[in-house]
Amino acid sequence: MSVDPVVKTKPGAPAWFFEAEAAGLAWLAEAEASGGARVCRVLDVAPGRISLERIAPGRPDAASAAAFGRALAATHDAGASAFGASPEGWDGPLFIGRLLQPVAHEQTWGAFYARDRVLPFLAPAVAAGNLSERGAESVRDACALIADGAFDDDDPPARLHGDLWNGNVLWSPDGAVLIDPAAHGGHRETDLAMLALFGCPFLEEILRSYDAAHPLRPGWRDRVPVHQLHPLAVHAVGHGPSYGEALADAARRTLALT
Repeated sequence: MSVDPVVKTKPGAPAWFFEAEAAGLAWLAEAEASGGARVCRVLDVAPGRISLERIAPGRPDAASAAAFGRALAATHDAGASAFGASPEGWDGPLFIGRLLQPVAHEQTWGAFYARDRVLPFLAPAVAAGNLSERGAESVRDACALIADGAFDDDDPPARLHGDLWNGNVLWSPDGAVLIDPAAHGGHRETDLAMLALFGCPFLEEILRSYDAAHPLRPGWRDRVPVHQLHPLAVHAVGHGPSYGEALADAARRTLALT
């Protein structure tokens, strides 16, 4: 029996919005051949519209969470050409939600992350009344530290989902399926920090399995606030002052790491 696809439309969506989503899904799906996470299939895409396979609902358990952790490590290990790089073959804009994100081609993570994943969202968050000027100053100080390389390491650019909150991980009878990426080249700890920020079933099982598949660098739990600056900055633009307060707090915790 055929299953109706999921068709998404968004009135007033920016140009290339759904095409960027399709490119990100295709790029992440390339990693499946080497054990990467399962990705929702794109059936068709056109301006203002995307058609996706419908994922049968299931319930997460420890085994499926462990399998997802291993698979996510493999997706990250599929790599990217640079920090901030677009999905291979895509030369259009990048988005997270409706917000544009810069494309970059950096070989060091901190310079990219501070400049292109945190700072672009500060002025809109302040203008919206969701982030105080004092909070923004803390974020700028944290970004200066990050850009100077305080948290750089020798991890190569990872193939990130880029918007890996719990709502973008669907649990099917066959395990986890990823949807709605903001895919780009980044640091693998950023995906894990976002997964932790908004909660995920069996999160510790996911993290243990990930670490067993590709060990995380010592101190990664301490660095979670660093990697949560991006999603918190994005949410501070349009989701209220609580996110601005959380963003400023993450910035202060980042500064306290040195």
